[in-house]
Amino acid sequence: MSVEVLKAKEDIDSSRSRLLDRGISCLALEIGRRSRWQRLLGTGRRTLGDAVKSWDVLRTVEYLERAYPRSARVLDIGAFNSEVLCVLHRLGFERLTGVDLNPAIRDMPLAEAIRYEVGNFLHTPFPEDSFDVVTAISVIEHGFEGPALLTELSRILAPGGSFVASVDYWPEKIDTSNQKFFGMDWRIFSRDELGALVALAADYGFAPEGTLALEAGEPTIHCADRDYTFAWLALKKRRA
Repeated sequence: MSVEVLKAKEDIDSSRSRLLDRGISCLALEIGRRSRWQRLLGTGRRTLGDAVKSWDVLRTVEYLERAYPRSARVLDIGAFNSEVLCVLHRLGFERLTGVDLNPAIRDMPLAEAIRYEVGNFLHTPFPEDSFDVVTAISVIEHGFEGPALLTELSRILAPGGSFVASVDYWPEKIDTSNQKFFGMDWRIFSRDELGALVALAADYGFAPEGTLALEAGEPTIHCADRDYTFAWLALKKRRA
């Protein structure tokens, strides 16, 4: 399926168990460097990722394992505190890049093996056709700009490349107009809005790789007094 929905909280725990069993979970990796005194006092430690996003991360990396060689060029957008690139590194992927507006992205783990850049993912510094895959874990719903996002994805993805993302989701519309995160508007995509994104993507040369399964089960996430879940999607750029 090219669009599917997280239906039960148990799927979050089972996904993390799968990552742990395979030895690729990266939640314990430390962001930044602590001074000697911080280490001695046990303070100042920041670790990578968010366990709540275990399903998204596992679904994304398993898709890449099936669809792409380890030499694939992968960009993670909104990459600060994202676990995806570190998991892919542990799986043997070799050409990994992350971009985020947060300057602290320079403190991300495995910087000797992963290229991290400070920048706006709607206007990246990368040349055309730079990547085979672009990933985004719970990113595009913050300050969502569909045409700008799809324009940039179409520019930097090579023909045949994929955009793989998770988003906050609930089939019926949930009002978030009075709530901001990171200084940006927040959208919980509805069934109609996610369908509209897939339809809009066609105008930019993207097509879903399979069926759209948009039915939800239980709300798996409670945040800012809203109850919702996650949806995952994979869109492929048509070959010339």
